[in-house]
Amino acid sequence: MYIVAIAWMFVVVCMAAVEASTTSLVGGLITLVGYGLLPLGLVLWLLGTPQRRRNRSGGSPPRSGASFTPGRRAAKDVDDDR
Repeated sequence: MYIVAIAWMFVVVCMAAVEASTTSLVGGLITLVGYGLLPLGLVLWLLGTPQRRRNRSGGSPPRSGASFTPGRRAAKDVDDDR
């Protein structure tokens, strides 16, 4: 995901450099912010939402088919205690 963000910022910086050299410096800055920083920040924030939720809840979601129950030991461990 980050390689696409890096590539997009490279393209936007090139666009902003051309805009700044041909038209005006303000136009280059507006191009950099309008096509690069704001949209990319929004996309990365939206795509990072699931990870932030997992971090806030205290871990990753359980895998499918997992048979672990917190506070309960496996059946063979119970037989060993007798």
